[in-house]
Formats: sequence, C-alpha cells, structure tokens
Amino acid sequence: MQTWIDKFAIILLTLWVGSLWAIGGIAAPVLFYQIHDTQLAGQLAGEMFKLLAYFGLFAGVVLLLHSLMKQGARAFKQGYIWLIIIMLLLTVAMHFGIAPILAQLKQDALPADVMNSVFANRFERWHGVSSAAFMLQSLLGLWAVLKAPR
Repeated sequence: MQTWIDKFAIILLTLWVGSLWAIGGIAAPVLFYQIHDTQLAGQLAGEMFKLLAYFGLFAGVVLLLHSLMKQGARAFKQGYIWLIIIMLLLTVAMHFGIAPILAQLKQDALPADVMNSVFANRFERWHGVSSAAFMLQSLLGLWAVLKAPR
C-alpha cells in the first residue's frame, strides 16, 4: 500500500524530470529564438537553470532519503536509486562545477559578449559539456520515472 510520502516521492520525481524537459527543451530554446540579445537570453536561461539546480538538489536528496528510509541498504541493489544518485551528482557537477566556469568566462569577456571574445572557443566547449550532461540527466530522469517503485 502506498503511503502519502510514497505518492509525494512520485510527484516530486515527476516534477523534477518534467522541469528538466520543460526548461531545457522548451523554455531555454524559446528564449534564444525570441530574444535577439543573446546575452539577455543567456542570463534569463541561466537563472532558470540555477533555480532548476536548487530544485534538483532538493528533489534528489528527498528521493534518496525516501528510498533509504523505506528500503534501507537494499535500496542500493535497485537501479532506481542509482539513477537518482547519478542525476544528483550531475546536478552538483553542473551547478557547482561547470556553471561557475561559464560565468567566469562571461565575466572575463566583458564588456564584449563572450561569443565575440577570445574566450568563445572555451565557452563553447564548456557549454557543450554542460549541454551533454543536461541531456544525460534528462534521459536518466525518464528512465527513473519508468523504474520508480510503485
């Protein structure tokens, strides 16, 4: 029988994964398509990704704790918890590792747009790493939704 906390965990996972797809797949691309000032579009997208990272940290920790409280050490024998752990680690890496590098490259390029500076190649490379990590996280999220205990 599912308790209210079990149902909350499913809702939380769904919100986290849905947010990944909504922001990464819809909102950010629309910003860059509609706003011709790429610096402004990047700032707005960055703010959305920052909020998404904080939500992901919260959701990942809660989901991890929920699994551990419900199943104890047995949780580590299931693929679901490893998906959550990897998603959480990707969130940490992107928010505390890659995002500061991108922000510093933007700062170093001022007053020019980073894409019109000597830092453009490094920025593109790190942005590509970030995008690949985000896509991996989004796909792992879909898999986690399918594997979530019910």
